[in-house]
Amino acid sequence: MDAPKAGYAFEYLIETLNDSSRKKFFDVSKLGTKYDVLPYSIRVLLEAAVRNCDGFLMTKEDVMNILDWKTKQSNVEVPFFPARVLLQDFTGIPAMVDFAAMREAVKTLGGDPEKVHPACPTDLTVDHSLQIDFSKCAIQNAPNPGGGDLQKAGKLSPLKVQPKKLPCRGQTTCRGSCDSGELGRNSGTFSSQIENTPILCPFHLQPVPEPETVLKNQEVEFGRNRERLQFFKWSSRVFKNVAVIPPGTGMAHQINLEYLSRVVFEEKVLLFPDSVVGTDSHITMVNGLGILGWGVGGIETEAVMLGLPVSLTLPEVVGCELTGSSNPFVTSIDVVLGITKHLRQVGVAGKFVEFFGSGVSQLSIVDRTTIANMCPEYGAILSFFPVDNVTLKHLEHTGFSKAKLESMETYLKAVKLFRNDQNSSGEPEYSQVIQINLNSIVPSVSGPKRPQDRVAVTDMKSDFQACLNEKVGFKGFQIAAEKQKDIVSIHYEGSEYKLSHGSVVIAAVISCTNNCNPSVMLAAGLLAKKAVEAGLRVKPYIRTSLSPGSGMVTHYLSSSGVLPYLSKLGFEIVGYGCSTCVGNTAPLSDAVLNAVKQGDLVTCGILSGNKNFEGRLCDCVRANYLASPPLVVAYAIAGTVNIDFQTEPLGTDPTGKNIYLHDIWPSREEVHRVEEEHVILSMFKALKDKIEMGNKRWNSLEAPDSVLFPWDLKSTYIRCPSFFDKLTKEPIALQAIENAHVLLYLGDSVTTDHISPAGSIARNSAAAKYLTNRGLTPREFNSYGARRGNDAVMTRGTFANIKLFNKFIGKPAPKTIHFPSGQTLDVFEAAELYQKEGIPLIILAGKKYGSGNSRDWAAKGPYLLGVKAVLAESYEKIHKDHLIGIGIAPLQFLPGENADSLGLSGRETFSLTFPEELSPGITLNIQTSTGKVFSVIASFEDDVEITLYKHGGLLNFVARKFS
Repeated sequence: MDAPKAGYAFEYLIETLNDSSRKKFFDVSKLGTKYDVLPYSIRVLLEAAVRNCDGFLMTKEDVMNILDWKTKQSNVEVPFFPARVLLQDFTGIPAMVDFAAMREAVKTLGGDPEKVHPACPTDLTVDHSLQIDFSKCAIQNAPNPGGGDLQKAGKLSPLKVQPKKLPCRGQTTCRGSCDSGELGRNSGTFSSQIENTPILCPFHLQPVPEPETVLKNQEVEFGRNRERLQFFKWSSRVFKNVAVIPPGTGMAHQINLEYLSRVVFEEKVLLFPDSVVGTDSHITMVNGLGILGWGVGGIETEAVMLGLPVSLTLPEVVGCELTGSSNPFVTSIDVVLGITKHLRQVGVAGKFVEFFGSGVSQLSIVDRTTIANMCPEYGAILSFFPVDNVTLKHLEHTGFSKAKLESMETYLKAVKLFRNDQNSSGEPEYSQVIQINLNSIVPSVSGPKRPQDRVAVTDMKSDFQACLNEKVGFKGFQIAAEKQKDIVSIHYEGSEYKLSHGSVVIAAVISCTNNCNPSVMLAAGLLAKKAVEAGLRVKPYIRTSLSPGSGMVTHYLSSSGVLPYLSKLGFEIVGYGCSTCVGNTAPLSDAVLNAVKQGDLVTCGILSGNKNFEGRLCDCVRANYLASPPLVVAYAIAGTVNIDFQTEPLGTDPTGKNIYLHDIWPSREEVHRVEEEHVILSMFKALKDKIEMGNKRWNSLEAPDSVLFPWDLKSTYIRCPSFFDKLTKEPIALQAIENAHVLLYLGDSVTTDHISPAGSIARNSAAAKYLTNRGLTPREFNSYGARRGNDAVMTRGTFANIKLFNKFIGKPAPKTIHFPSGQTLDVFEAAELYQKEGIPLIILAGKKYGSGNSRDWAAKGPYLLGVKAVLAESYEKIHKDHLIGIGIAPLQFLPGENADSLGLSGRETFSLTFPEELSPGITLNIQTSTGKVFSVIASFEDDVEITLYKHGGLLNFVARKFS
């Protein structure tokens, strides 16, 4: 893989920055007038191409193709070298396990395993995901089913920290108390200090304690995940360029935004734009900072880590012009959902979106990052906000030095990457321009089953009623008219309550999307404060939780004085990471579960995340709504979504007076004032210190440091995967797919959640049987996400979602038919039988197969089940890339055709032969056992994808490079 020095073809573009730093940079603006009209995001791609042009992996032709974007968009494939890589625990662990396994494979083929390590800076966040074992309803409970056994993990020493009063020490500038005293003081009431998630008093930076719930959850998390934490620590020791963000810090895209982002990268004396790819679809959050980045699969990420570029079709760029400003009652989440719906309607799948116009300056950085974070939901590759004065002001508040900011501004202006509303040269040219007037956006929620189904808050009651009447579907539950007003009484904690259709049973302000935005989180806290002061409460049976993305959020909620009020309403911090949004909520009470079952009630979950697919939160909660954090609190207080906030009160105060939402909703001015006072430099400094110092448990954790990982054959967490078992030094010729059976016959919008669940492991599942046979109890199962380093568990978990609708079965269930025997079996058991019989498998699907979060096991799992090809009407691009990257052929029906129109039952067998020379988009013929012959498209986009498929996937391709 030796190649000429990067950038050699464009050395003449190297300039010295005209400031005191005297740094060097490639002045791509000198490439001519074509550069001046390029979208900002394409300019970043171009700079990376110029800087990495070596005539080998990046050719001069690639550079010219990007420069000629206006005529070459959508027609050519270009490589991209991101500056860095970000891994999170759920998808990061299989990536690092694959690296460890690749070292074994390279050694077996006679290569040097020490050559296998990341070639670019790679950051791995350990606790992106969080399973809630303790919440305000379960603080005294044992960990929920699916939690690990602390005794088997090794006894943990309890933190011996006693609650104590922290005096102000007489500082005259102190405007509040650090006492852990009565409700209403700045620090609020807390029970114990968490040593690895410190909160600092904003006035004199003395540590103050956090809620007991965090301590309990982190104690359980560390014990449950000790084995994989040791593997992460081994990875950070053995692999160069790998940095592990310690436990108790926060989730990947939050840490990426608050700590890892450089905006302008500095490598020795060279300046260049920051850019990143990673194993989380919400990497796009950093687009709001003017950083080019998007989520890719673990397989592609590994390629980047090994010095190979990401390959993408030169994208169309949709210019989204924002005008006007939103009204005072609209939160950034309303803006996000409004823009999401608009962009979905326009159709931006597989494209870049770039924002411009006067309305952009009306949005803060946190607003922009929230909007950018949602771009996977409307199908775009990324959503880009170029750097401007708002960006620089934000970076100043987060601790960037004056000299750094001046150098950054000078550089970005020199290469024309700095956006200015008064840009005399005009806006860039775009593939398409759409306009959104922020004034037209109204407060809304999204649901009850999909994030794109937006509902104005004023229409919520009537819309929910309509959903009860509609046939079962994305917007319907088909509840008989005479059953719609049914009420079921429950007894809980000595009191009687009534549940009905629309009753809220889960309310979560969770880590994804929203808590990067202080305005909406503070609005939730201020609303909670006013609610408590008015005498309002949340019913105790509602599972409430608050899981911020980082300690910074805890910091400003605490320092602003609103955290105790959130706690009073049940929104107590449970930890840091993805929790409720990925199905890791604590179980509902038996009283609620029995009532739901007895009345066949459509109960509701409401959360401030970005995913609400049916069954995602909890199997028994059929309606799930996405909402801004203050609306989550409001609906929790109301106890139902079947309410008109304009005409119906949330409740009554102690005197019996009705309290309406408008009585406690904080004004925009009030929120901004608190935000200015409490979202301050010390918060970001505290986060930086916490990351760099680590914590006692992590720092004292023992881990091996051998070149090859010492695999423990008894381990149920970390296992050497079988991807390389049949690896040869040279790839073999493409094999025909002969007499393949259909494993599953699926419909439209099959998500990666359906294919590869991330939540708890059901006790009757194939994965549960595997773990039970190895001596584990259900309490020790943990979640699929935690066990992604074990291919045996993940293969058994493939297609194990209870909401999977297989047309062979006719109802939602993780089952299929093994046609040779006629048995109805778990999907894994059927696939296992097929493999023993030597029968290849395919999957039939409808439109948008593989939508949702980027999840590499949604490709790896089917591959290990024996799936050779997927035949669908259309694909989510990221997932299609994953299929190719693992060696599964992505086949597509011809336009206007599908399984029904072709008269396919799925019970036939299918045969397909590949020509010696594949080409992108080639048409192939499939013959069935009934004699039918029809044509399909081999959905390869370029020669790179064909090469990877011929090698049996990217892992094999890269391993061969080192052997």
